[in-house]
Amino acid sequence: MQIFLITFAVFLLVVVGMAIGYIFQKKSISGSCGGLGSVGIEKACDCPDPCDNRKKKMAKEEARRKMLEEHRII
Repeated sequence: MQIFLITFAVFLLVVVGMAIGYIFQKKSISGSCGGLGSVGIEKACDCPDPCDNRKKKMAKEEARRKMLEEHRII
């Protein structure tokens, strides 16, 4: 049980340290390699015309955004 508590405390300290660093630096979390933006790709699917599944997903997101905008309280 002692090893579990020590391990838990170490993980908790790491998480708290990362949270404090994030709060003070106000930088978004990113990967070490820079992601797709570093190789000149602006989106995960770099196709000029989205596929049918992507079109359905985009339409669904747009419909949800419109619904939320119409039913906004504030």
